[in-house]
Amino acid sequence: MEIDPNGSIQELLAGQADDGNEAAAGMGGMMQDLAFAIPGIDEAMSFAEVLKQVKSLSYETIIFDTAPTGHTLRFLQFPSVLEKALAKISQLSTQFGPMLNGIMGGQLPNGANLPEMMEKLESLRETIAEVNTQFKDPDLTTFVCVCIPEFLSLYETERMIQELAGYGIDTHCIVVNQLLFPKKGSECEQCNARRKMQRKYLEQIEELYDEFNVVKMPLLVEEVRGKEKLERFSEMLVKPFVPPQGAE
Repeated sequence: MEIDPNGSIQELLAGQADDGNEAAAGMGGMMQDLAFAIPGIDEAMSFAEVLKQVKSLSYETIIFDTAPTGHTLRFLQFPSVLEKALAKISQLSTQFGPMLNGIMGGQLPNGANLPEMMEKLESLRETIAEVNTQFKDPDLTTFVCVCIPEFLSLYETERMIQELAGYGIDTHCIVVNQLLFPKKGSECEQCNARRKMQRKYLEQIEELYDEFNVVKMPLLVEEVRGKEKLERFSEMLVKPFVPPQGAE
């Protein structure tokens, strides 16, 4: 499933039908621009959209294939970011809501009803609180880190694990991908040099995460595409990969 976060934000802010007023259209556009400027809003709306789909369908397990570390951290920050934003909006509504009702008769510039808009925002805040609770429940959510045995990847993995611990999100499994297993006595200088480098960082991973389940995956000679290849690859995630006889 691919989610378009921009469409979700526009749907949230659309309110009632546009009354054709140019000023209202301009105000609606300004509200959308402000929404898009909130840090992590695209990740937030993506997860909220997925959660909505999860509630309506009967899936036992949902897997998020997230982007690189920086984007993933923004994704994980969204509950606190939006909760603070919505709390501020609620506070402003409490302070200025009666005045706006008196001036506009309960209608926002884009034609939406102010109480209805606040109900939508409150519903969104409840959804976010539920997501936050699920994120921090180890029985419901766990994070599997995937890396390769190189310096930068190991650094990013350590950063990710530290951040996850700070968010209270469970993580106890690391997949180390693209490992080389050259045959003993191989004359391939590049293969042997890369294996030597990989072995160094693999030892660091095993030392740093001795309490984790570290899964070692080999570098394959072909792309993992299609149902059959994915099934064979997934078996190696469950059953430890055994290097071919004679490999180092």
